[in-house]
Amino acid sequence: MKELADNIIEIEHVSKKFGRVVALDDVSLTVERGEVVVIIGPSGSGKSTLLRCINHLESVDSGRIVVDGIPLTQAKNIDKVRAEVGMVFQLFNLFPHLTALQNITLAQTVVRKTSASEATSLARDLLAKVGIPEKADAYPAQLSGGQQQRVAIARALAMQPRIMLFDEPTSALDPEMIKEVLDVMLDLAREGMTMVVVSHEMGFVKAAAKRIIFMCEGHVIEETTPDGLSLSACKEERTRQFLGKILS
Repeated sequence: MKELADNIIEIEHVSKKFGRVVALDDVSLTVERGEVVVIIGPSGSGKSTLLRCINHLESVDSGRIVVDGIPLTQAKNIDKVRAEVGMVFQLFNLFPHLTALQNITLAQTVVRKTSASEATSLARDLLAKVGIPEKADAYPAQLSGGQQQRVAIARALAMQPRIMLFDEPTSALDPEMIKEVLDVMLDLAREGMTMVVVSHEMGFVKAAAKRIIFMCEGHVIEETTPDGLSLSACKEERTRQFLGKILS
């Protein structure tokens, strides 16, 4: 049995409602350091809500979340947790009036109080890491969707997080742009970054995930591994129904 210290994220009996809609219903889950966990499931199953609760973009109604030993139950801890967690959304959310380089350096200088020269150096290194060093001076409107999402990933990495959350990062991209973003995420996984990813890109899931969580109607229905992600191997009928649609 793993010791508690091995878990960088602990989610215990978490529930969340939006009015009468139950988004999360008594969800418990742990994520180990360096682990890549992919969450799949139908629309409205609570996947994105769970991600947003991990860095307190949404507050929980009941239950407990602990990130790297820091409980989110106290308001003073929220900023500490957000400093440890980077998040990449479906939409890129880049500032349109700033260049790619400026989008990456802004939070470093404002939040981390990094010097301009250090922030610029790190930003250029990260643009190289995500494969677009030549786009430093380009504005978002001059970038493809895949390039914009790679800038968004670089911006999150610039805060030097211990955990990266990805909420369907390729869902807004044209098919030919998806691979370039997934390749960056695969590189992060190989480097040992702890990642929780909402995605239905099965190639990425099978290549990068250590565990796969299937959610439906606010519940964790089943946990499996890439080897177990098949119609014949999954134990729950609801999981098989979902896979039958996305694997066909």
